[in-house]
Amino acid sequence: MFIKNLINTTLACLLLALVSSCTDDEPSTQLVTIKLTDAPGDYEEVNIDIKEIYVNLGDESDESGWYQLSGVNQGIYDLIELSNGIDTTLVTERIPAGDISQVRLVLGNDNSVQIDGIEYALKTPSAQQSGLKINLNETFEEGIPYIIVLDFDAARSVVETGNGSYNLKPVIRATAEASGGAIAGNVQPEEANAIVYAILGQDTVTSTPVNDSGDFLLPYLPAGNYTVGIDPIEDYEEASISNLTVTDGNLTEADTVFLDFIQ
Repeated sequence: MFIKNLINTTLACLLLALVSSCTDDEPSTQLVTIKLTDAPGDYEEVNIDIKEIYVNLGDESDESGWYQLSGVNQGIYDLIELSNGIDTTLVTERIPAGDISQVRLVLGNDNSVQIDGIEYALKTPSAQQSGLKINLNETFEEGIPYIIVLDFDAARSVVETGNGSYNLKPVIRATAEASGGAIAGNVQPEEANAIVYAILGQDTVTSTPVNDSGDFLLPYLPAGNYTVGIDPIEDYEEASISNLTVTDGNLTEADTVFLDFIQ
């Protein structure tokens, strides 16, 4: 039985750091991770106070399309520590499937810059207190996990006012890339009520029941070479599909499987 592979599921999921799912996935959601990095700046520290993150699931003019992400790792981040290819994860969450036109970053009041050992408060213009809108305009495919990177340019974001104080006028660039793929297929007959498993090596990464038409989608899979195990009700033989290659940003379509009836 393919169920025996499930003993490794918990460990696999921890190692995959939420890129994959250990429970049945809703087809109307997508997994998004938002990370923060920095272009180098000539300061000892540039600290920003992150409170909330939103994504706009509508177009740029649609104020009703904003969706607040829960579980944001709130806190003060030193941008200088996030330069030269270093980043940090702000949030990983499943959101309604669809395109993302913008990301909105809401900052708190504890923003500062350190120069020659002296820390200065960074004043944020009142117009930005409702959040910094960063254009993205990316198409996200259903079942594919994505990483959005917010590249915060510290050197251009800190502005000296001339009287010994500093303003924070953030310059941020957002990019997105797929961090995995998905497998789709069909199992016949429909009355077999099969459960399908995505197996990578010896580990079952995720599983899902087929729908009423026998279709299935195994989303949020790290790239690799998979076997799909098919476990039907007792009246049908088990089956499997081997050598299914999953690549970042792509949906791998498996051939339809016709299960043999147990005589």
